[in-house]
Amino acid sequence: MSDPAPLLRTPLYDSHVALGGKVIPFAGWEMPVQYTGIVQEHHAVRKAAGVFDISHMGQFIVSGSDALVFLNRALTNDVSKLEIGQGQYTLLLNDQGGIIDDLILYRITATEFFLVVNASMIQQDWAQFQSLLTEADDVQMANLSDATGGLAIQGPRSRAVFEKVFGQEAIFPPHNSIFVSAGDAGSMWLCGTGYTGEEGFEFFMPAAIAVEWFDRFVAAVREEGGQPCGLGARDTLRLEMGYPLNGNDLFPDKTPLQAGLGFFVALDKEDFVGKAALLAQKATGLPSKLTAFKMTGTAPPPRPHYPVLFDGKVIGEVASGTQSPSLSCGIAMAYLPLEATKIGTSIEVEIRGRMFPAEVVKKPFWKKEG
Repeated sequence: MSDPAPLLRTPLYDSHVALGGKVIPFAGWEMPVQYTGIVQEHHAVRKAAGVFDISHMGQFIVSGSDALVFLNRALTNDVSKLEIGQGQYTLLLNDQGGIIDDLILYRITATEFFLVVNASMIQQDWAQFQSLLTEADDVQMANLSDATGGLAIQGPRSRAVFEKVFGQEAIFPPHNSIFVSAGDAGSMWLCGTGYTGEEGFEFFMPAAIAVEWFDRFVAAVREEGGQPCGLGARDTLRLEMGYPLNGNDLFPDKTPLQAGLGFFVALDKEDFVGKAALLAQKATGLPSKLTAFKMTGTAPPPRPHYPVLFDGKVIGEVASGTQSPSLSCGIAMAYLPLEATKIGTSIEVEIRGRMFPAEVVKKPFWKKEG
């Protein structure tokens, strides 16, 4: 047996350790799961602001006169609808319509695009894009992942944090937008995106200067009543919104239609990888659907792979599941047959040999007041 690949570290690893972060393996990386506690960090983002290290995520540049056509062939969403400076959520599929990865695509110029992909899928995504290139394509690709650091600043005080770091004259990035600046150290990308359901932004910079930017944001976030946050809070925050996590909720044998992501699939555009399979599935009907549910009584938190039952029979297993800090109850998602997906349907979750009641609900689990 070969030894497992050594875990990677982001440019901020030493900073996490210095701040008391509890570091765990995640997607091949050593990442902080928490600093002071998941619940405390979760509430900091919901009430003030948090800063997350997202340097483990991948960044690609795709450019050339055929870049738009190529990306429209490779991805589900309609790239042609993007104005310069805009971004969109999209998916990379296999020929069977299954999900390889979900990602954000930004249009920087008429012929240049910036892609942010999941950490565990950098190599697979790169290989898939490369396999779709033909000699006739005027397309250039660059993988910036190893040379790039990234931060996510999220929460209702994120605008105040932004002003503290960038100044009052700087423009806060609108939702799904991107600003690019080139400095002495290299390019930086400021994106109006996030994974928490809160207002915020993501900021990518050369790895060599990531620590100084992190330090500035940590100081500004703390001044606004927030704190640095780990992957644990990122997971509870995204699950409260019903946002899927690749590898937990998205799989190569499940389609975007089953995952409830049909809005991000442009079936009316020219051919793209997986389109024929999606049209066939739409015609024959979905075998299952990613369904949100919450525990209805006192129960331990639902966790991945716990069996889900309907009418006494196992019909699936928990994909993502946790205890919601905002709702004080267990929440989860699972792929269930259609007869068990109607809102209000009573189901059960088997937890350590005991059955606990749950109810199918509409996403998101949590909604901001007002």
